[in-house]
Amino acid sequence: MPKNEANKVVIASTSGFTILFAVWVMFAIIGIPLQKELNLSDAQFALLTAVPVLTGSLLRLPVGILADKFGGKNVFTILTLLTSIPLFILPFASSYNVILTLAFFVGLAGVSFAIGNSWIAFWVPRERQGLALGTFGAGNVGASITKLLAPTLITLIPATGALIPGGWRFVPLLYGVLLLLTAAFIHFYAPEDRKNSTPKTLSQWLSPLKHIQVWRFGLYYVIFFGAYVALSSWLPKYYKTVYGMDLAVAGLLTALFIFPASLLRPLGGFLSDKFGPRIVTLYSFVVCVVASLLLSLNTSIMPLPLFLTATLLLGVGMGVGKASTYKLIANWYGADMGVVGGLVGLLGGLGGFFLPLLFASTAKAYAPSAFVWLLGFSVISMAIFMGAVRMIQAREVRSNLVAADD
Repeated sequence: MPKNEANKVVIASTSGFTILFAVWVMFAIIGIPLQKELNLSDAQFALLTAVPVLTGSLLRLPVGILADKFGGKNVFTILTLLTSIPLFILPFASSYNVILTLAFFVGLAGVSFAIGNSWIAFWVPRERQGLALGTFGAGNVGASITKLLAPTLITLIPATGALIPGGWRFVPLLYGVLLLLTAAFIHFYAPEDRKNSTPKTLSQWLSPLKHIQVWRFGLYYVIFFGAYVALSSWLPKYYKTVYGMDLAVAGLLTALFIFPASLLRPLGGFLSDKFGPRIVTLYSFVVCVVASLLLSLNTSIMPLPLFLTATLLLGVGMGVGKASTYKLIANWYGADMGVVGGLVGLLGGLGGFFLPLLFASTAKAYAPSAFVWLLGFSVISMAIFMGAVRMIQAREVRSNLVAADD
């Protein structure tokens, strides 16, 4: 396949995913002034931030199949246009139920991950897929765009007296315009889709999901991605509650966690291409366990520099681990990336939905409970990963011995 066209696919999908990811986590910031305006409980706030994650997770598998079948460019462009619709309605909503319903449709933004993985796997040669998928996944940095930009916009644009909706309402309006521009960019810049040459039935599309290995990949992604999404939503409120930060500073400090968890994905992909995804995934788990252990010990208020260092370390492990997990998928199921990648993304996204609710339910009893949960899940996932690797290595040794006898 032409290298120039493959590069265009990576650029188009990454830029689109960055904006859509910023939209996907938008309620983690605009939900804070919304909570005050509508007098929402902590549970209502947690649900509002979690609902978009649920939508963007549950639809990843079916939309991944559509991307495999009809091509990434067409499906990505349509998704971007559809996601802009609730963003243009949201500034004029005034009740919690209406806003919650719109949040459900805003969650379509999260489906873009499954589309982009399928699109890239179709165009980029296997030996470069780790770096390409990691570069695309770095679009997670869109969360930092929201954490840094949205608080400033909320402060600068007055809530009343302007010709356009101000305060928190200006953020979805701006994002709606950006999505229209993004759809136009993808349409005119990316190469035209080519149809999958091998027709498949639905049962054939879904056949890779019979393998337990696919579900293990999903478990790993709950730690590397699901917990990342959960903490991206949870940390601003944690900084406000535990450290007394205002919204702008809380968003900035959260971005310090998001940056490595997003921008190191290309490095994770490169390392996986060079050294293999197994060893990279193992070290990523080790880093997450160590960082979670430090953070879970924050019984009294940990000095802020130490807390920031631990979250930075956690972001490093998650950023590299997200890329190595998808390199594993590409190695084993490259021809079914939309389906397998869609399911793995679905499971990871569900982690991003349920974990904030779990965090909220235990935070009053123990403020850093989020990190205790993360520590437990990370240790369990790492143990399962190590057991699976030993099993696969033993099978490979037996296969080599048989080949030598032949």
